[in-house]
This record gives sequence, structure tokens and C-alpha cells, in this order.
Amino acid sequence: MFQSVLLLPISLLAASAADSVQWAQLSIQQRVIIRVPLAKKGKSPVRITPDSRDSWDEKKGPRCVALRSIRAAHIAVRNGVDLILTDDHRYRARLGKGCDAARFYSGFYVEPDADGSLCSGRDELQARGGMSCSIESFKRLIAAEPDD
Repeated sequence: MFQSVLLLPISLLAASAADSVQWAQLSIQQRVIIRVPLAKKGKSPVRITPDSRDSWDEKKGPRCVALRSIRAAHIAVRNGVDLILTDDHRYRARLGKGCDAARFYSGFYVEPDADGSLCSGRDELQARGGMSCSIESFKRLIAAEPDD
């Protein structure tokens, strides 16, 4: 059998007709932001030139990448950020139009979704300087065959 009990604040029980009761509502919100550092090669800053080439071929990639698997990032092209995973796989996050990857030279932040994944068409990379860029797609990176 279920019994219902009405709980009233003590101030209401002891209040006279002239006293007023005040109610308050408290909302607790939590915001988690994950910082992804840039992988450093030597001590020189990242420089991207129009004819800079990297040694990776792009293949079709997944829609989402698990955030817990991202170890670091690297900038190799103007419109993308390479994600280096804990298992040494690499994915290139292709950025939306008008986004220059050079702005992510000091790393970036992502706000995780409830599923714990970073997804194209849904999520954004946030530069430490304040700029945000949407992720258009992920490309799987495969080591390029050397030209003989």
C-alpha cells in the first residue's frame, strides 16, 4: 500500500498570517570541455604553404570518432585538422567553408555530446582564440606510397 505524505517547509508551519513564504529553485548545470593538444614536431611553429604536401592519402572515413580515442592533433592542410588516435590511426576532420586550420595552431576544444563521439555534420572544433568551425566530414588517412 502506498501512502502519500505532504511535506511543507518549516517556515510555512510556523508562519503567521503576516509572514510570507519564499520558494527558490536551484538549477545545477554542468559543462564539460575537452582540450585536444597539437602534436609537436620539433620546436618550430606549424607553417602551412599553398603547396605543402603531406604523406597521407585520404580515403572514406567514418561519420563519428570516439573522443576517448583522440590522443593529439596535427595541422597539415589548410581546411582540415588531422586527429591522431591512441591506436595510431589517423583521421582528417575536414572543416567548413571559410575555416582556416592554421587558427588551431595551439590546439582546440570540443564539447562532448552524450554519446561521447565527435561527429561530422553535428560538432564543431573551437580554437583557443574563440573561432569555431564545423566538421564537414572525416577522412581516413593512409600512408602514401612513395613515388619511385
